[in-house]
Amino acid sequence: MVQILLIDDDHSIRLLLERTLKPQGYDVVCAGVGEEGLVKAKELHPAMIICDWVMPGMSGLDVCRQVKNIPDLATTFFILLTSLGSVEDRVKGLDAGADDFLCKPIEMNEFIARIRAGLRLHQLSQDLTEQKRLLEAELAEAAEYVSSILPEPLEHHCLTINSRFLPSSQLGGDGFDYFWLDDHHLALYLLDVSGHGLRAALPALAVINLLRSQNLSQVDYYQPNEVLSGLNKTFQMTDTNDKYFTIWYGVYNCKNHELIYASAGHPPAILLAPNLEQELIETRLKTPGLPVGMFPEAHYTNNSLLINSFSRLYIFSDGIYEIEQEDGTIIGLTNFLSMIRNYQQRKTHNLDQLISYLKSYNLKEKFDDDLSIIEVNFTNNL
Repeated sequence: MVQILLIDDDHSIRLLLERTLKPQGYDVVCAGVGEEGLVKAKELHPAMIICDWVMPGMSGLDVCRQVKNIPDLATTFFILLTSLGSVEDRVKGLDAGADDFLCKPIEMNEFIARIRAGLRLHQLSQDLTEQKRLLEAELAEAAEYVSSILPEPLEHHCLTINSRFLPSSQLGGDGFDYFWLDDHHLALYLLDVSGHGLRAALPALAVINLLRSQNLSQVDYYQPNEVLSGLNKTFQMTDTNDKYFTIWYGVYNCKNHELIYASAGHPPAILLAPNLEQELIETRLKTPGLPVGMFPEAHYTNNSLLINSFSRLYIFSDGIYEIEQEDGTIIGLTNFLSMIRNYQQRKTHNLDQLISYLKSYNLKEKFDDDLSIIEVNFTNNL
């Protein structure tokens, strides 16, 4: 049975409204003052509150404000009873959160019609809230799945790998992986799908699963440019798919310490290698190439280099440095690389420290873009 809470200091008004509502099949609860009504509202969570505006102590306007600030009462339909008829008064009521008004003296046919209309809106709000709850549960489940397929930290005699992924919403369009092609060759990549949320997450998951299963046809997974070309043929933008993505893909040979890589519109990977004086020499690893999915005829090329002992490689998405600062500018790649150097020179460090440092620059609760980073620590090559 639908429950309605009446709050009015006038006993005769309460009695009149109660006698009108009960024959309609409603469960009616009454309160004589605002404070008592607020207590009952918190206790009962009624579908509707009908409250007099002018009462001793807490006014109907105050009751309305407090009710609308309680999450469990967010969908409760609130009607203010008033003899105040000015536009200014109506504005005050709407600003306080009132959903409807009834003017005294009350016309009973209109009263019953307003009650029915208000309860329909309440039910609609309840349905929408439930749908939102179910959607959030499904998104949380999907986010858990995404987290489950991302790789665990890797420890090997030739290298160690750590990574972090912070989606801007529950689901994000970044994705990465690293896996062994054989006993000596490790493939590693990071991709960034345009956009955010579910529509960006689905293509990212598709790429991860496709590369992990090595099901791209006529592709040599040891050759990064062939992998990018194969992805570009498979994930072309169409009228029904407006998504493209950037990607950096590399293959490291632990036996001869050679890294072969190619990129498709992605930020450069950063290699920090110590020289004889133990100074960190920065090398930006990037090859020309359009993002995957933009043009069928896109061409990708390989590049390679030998990795020195105790070098570190960082692969990341652009969300990690496109963070808006207090002055309205973004951190930018150059400043982010300075952060990497400072982070690298600490005696003890992990990626959580770097992420915490980035969060201190972010003005919002969440990042505007998805944020991903892979850190590869190469061990002694001797």
